[in-house]
Amino acid sequence: MYYPQQSPAIAHKLANHHDQSSWPRPHHPVLGPPGSQPNVGPPPPSPGYALYTNGSMQHHPHHPHPIPMQHHHHNSLTHYPSPTNGHTIQQHVLSQGSPATTTGQIMSAHWQQQLLKCEMIRSSRSPFHRARASALASRNVAKAAIPITNPNFVKPPPDVNGAPESDPSDSSPASVAAGAVNHPSSTVAPIKAPRPTSIRPPENSWSSLDMGGVNLKNIPQTSGLFTFTFLINLYLNHNALTSVPPQIAKLRHLELLDLSGNHLTTLAPELGMLTQLKELYLFDNQITNIPSELGTLHQLKTLGVEGNPLDASLKQLVQKDGTPALISYLRDSCPVPTPPPERVWKNLLSPAEEEAMQSDPYTETISVLSYNILCEKYATERLYGYTPAWALTWDYRKELVLTELMNHDTDFLCLQEVDIAAYEDYFLQHLKGHDYDGFHWPKSRYKTKKDTERRQVDGCATFYKASKYTLVEKQLIEFSAVAMQRPDFEKTDDMFNRVLIKDNIAVVCLMEDKQTRTRFIIANAHLDWDPLFCDVKLVQAALLVDEIDKIAANFAKYPPPPPPSAQTPGSDEADPGGGGGTGDPDAPSASTSKPPSRPTPHYTEGTKIPLIICGDFNSVPGSGVYEFLSNGTLPPDHPDFLSHKYGRLTTDGLRHRLGLKSAYSAPGIGEPPLTNHTPSFQGSIDYIWYGSANLAVNGALGEVDKGYLEKVVGFPNAHFPSDHVCITASFRVKPPRENQPRPPPPTFS
Repeated sequence: MYYPQQSPAIAHKLANHHDQSSWPRPHHPVLGPPGSQPNVGPPPPSPGYALYTNGSMQHHPHHPHPIPMQHHHHNSLTHYPSPTNGHTIQQHVLSQGSPATTTGQIMSAHWQQQLLKCEMIRSSRSPFHRARASALASRNVAKAAIPITNPNFVKPPPDVNGAPESDPSDSSPASVAAGAVNHPSSTVAPIKAPRPTSIRPPENSWSSLDMGGVNLKNIPQTSGLFTFTFLINLYLNHNALTSVPPQIAKLRHLELLDLSGNHLTTLAPELGMLTQLKELYLFDNQITNIPSELGTLHQLKTLGVEGNPLDASLKQLVQKDGTPALISYLRDSCPVPTPPPERVWKNLLSPAEEEAMQSDPYTETISVLSYNILCEKYATERLYGYTPAWALTWDYRKELVLTELMNHDTDFLCLQEVDIAAYEDYFLQHLKGHDYDGFHWPKSRYKTKKDTERRQVDGCATFYKASKYTLVEKQLIEFSAVAMQRPDFEKTDDMFNRVLIKDNIAVVCLMEDKQTRTRFIIANAHLDWDPLFCDVKLVQAALLVDEIDKIAANFAKYPPPPPPSAQTPGSDEADPGGGGGTGDPDAPSASTSKPPSRPTPHYTEGTKIPLIICGDFNSVPGSGVYEFLSNGTLPPDHPDFLSHKYGRLTTDGLRHRLGLKSAYSAPGIGEPPLTNHTPSFQGSIDYIWYGSANLAVNGALGEVDKGYLEKVVGFPNAHFPSDHVCITASFRVKPPRENQPRPPPPTFS
C-alpha cells in the first residue's frame, strides 16, 4: 500500500497535476478566528516512527508496525510509503504522533496539516530522495509519437517589455497581478487588484535543488550554492548541519526551504530576507526559539516546527492559530533596528563656484522636494505584510513624514498620495507654523464619492515658502479630461478603454519671487502606477508637457509687476511687492549697503521661465517616459506604446521643447538606485525634472545607505514612513539673456 497523495510542499510547483492531489494546500491555514475551532483532544503518546537511511528502514524499537520500504511514483517529486496496517495516512499520523508531540497539544486544522507534512518529510531521509523521485516520475511519462495539437488554439501574442500583452479591458486582479511582477508599483490606484507579491527569478532551465540525506555537515559562506539566485525550491533536509550561513539571504526567490532533520539549534536572522517563502520546514532539529526577524516572511503558509524543543508559547501559537499568527507576532514584537546613517548631500559646486555665488548679490537659488508619502488608505497589512503593524499606522508615519519635510526646509514641497483629511487636518496646520502655505487637489474620483468618502481620496499637495514667494495662479491637469477635450486626439478605442479610465492628475503653480520678481513654474505630477499600462503613462507624460507648455506661454504674457514700493525701515508689515520686507526675520533688511536690485525679469516666451516638474512617474530610467522627457522626442513605434493607437501620438511620435533634464542625472550625482523599495521592486520611479535653459543644479540629496538596504526587506518600516523615499535638489537661476544690454546698432556713413 502506498500514499497516492502528492507532497503538499511541492505539489503547487508541478504542472497539470493539481487535480491528482487529494490534499490541496489550504489558502488559509486556520479554520476560523482563535478559539472557534473545536478541541479535538490530545492524541495518544507516540510509540515511535520509522527511520530511513539510504533506502533501508531502521525501525524504532517502539513502533508496533514495521514498514517495508516501497517505491511508487505518480508523476510527482515525492511519494511516501504508507503504514501496512491499512489505515489512511491521516489516521496513521494522528494516531501515532511523533516523539516531540506533547499530550496537551491543540489540534487545529493547521496543526493537523503540519503533522502530516512532518511525517512525509521524515520519510524522505534517503539521499536525493526528491531528485530521484522526480527523475523516475519524468521517465514514466509516456509521450505521443505524433504531437496532438488543438486546432482551435490561438497563439498568444509575444511578450512586450517583459510582460505578456493582455486585453486592455481586462483589469481583473489575476491579470493585473500577473503582469505586475518585477515592475514598479506604488499602489496608488483604487485597491481592486492585489499588489504584486512575487518577483520573477532569473531565467534558468531548473529551479529546484535537492541536497538532502547526504550527511552534509557544513555549508561554507563562500559556497557556490548562494550564486544560484534562480532557485525556487531548496532541500537541505536530513543532513548534519549545525548552522545555516547568513548568505542564504541571497536566494531571494526561494519559495520552499527544507532544513528538517539536521542539528540546528539557532536560525540565522537573515532568513527573514527570503520574503517569497511559502514553506519553511524546520522539523526535527534542536531549535528553541524563532528569531523575530522572521516576522518579515509575510507570505509564509507553513513554518514546520514539530520535533523541536521550541518555546512552549511559540509552539502553542502555531498549534492554535497557525503560522500567520506566529509571523505576525514576530513581526510586531521585533525590536527596532539600528537607524541608517543620514543621507549625504551631494554638492556639485566647486569651492571656487561656491565662493563666486556667495559674493554675487544677484545669485538666486531655489530648492525643491518631491515625496510620495503613501496614503493612509493604501497602507494596509494586505499590501505591506512585512511592516510592523505599529509602524504602518498613520499616526506613527505622519510624524516621520512631517519631521523629514521640516528637516529639509526646501522652498517647495511637492507631495503625492496626500488625501484631503491629511492635508487639511495635519500637514497644512503644522507646516503653516514653518512659513509654508499650500494647496491640494484630489484625484478625479472624488467627484463620485460621498462627503465622508471624499476626505479619503488622495491627490497632489504643493507647499511653498509664503514669505519668499507669491502664488500667482494654480491650475489642475486632469489627464483623462484633457485627453477628451483635445481636438487633435483621435478618440480611438484604446483612448476610451485605457486612458480615459484613469484618474491621475498633475497640479501646476505659477509662482513669483517677492524680492527679485523672478517667475517660476512648479508642476507636481503623479502618473498611473500599472506596469501593464506603460502606454497610458506615455500619453499622460505627453499631455503633461503639452499643457505646461501652454501654461508657460500664457504666464509669459502676464504684465510685469509694478516696481517695488518704498518701505519704511522697521515696518513689520511684509510688502507684497517684494521691496526689502518679506516677512522673513532672516531676510536681508533694506539699508543703504544693500546692492541695487537687478532689473525685473521680462519674459518674451514661456520657455524663458524657470520650470521644475517633479513627482511620482512610476517609470524606471529605461522606460519610454524617461526617454521622452529627457530627450524631448520619442518615435511613434516605441515598444512602450504596446501597439495601441493614440492618433498623432502614435503616427508622428512625441515631441516637446522644454529642454528637461533630471536633477539626479547631472554628472557627479546619477539617478539613485531606488526611490521605491518593496520586496517585489527596488528602483527609481520618482524624479525632479528642470528646464536646463534657465536653471542649473547645485546639488541633490544622496541615496539611502546601501548597507542598511541590504538588511531590510522593504519600506515602510520603523525609519521610512512610505514605500518611497523623498528626493531633493537645489538649483540656481540663470539670468534671462534679454536683460543683458544689446550692442548699439551699427552706423553707416
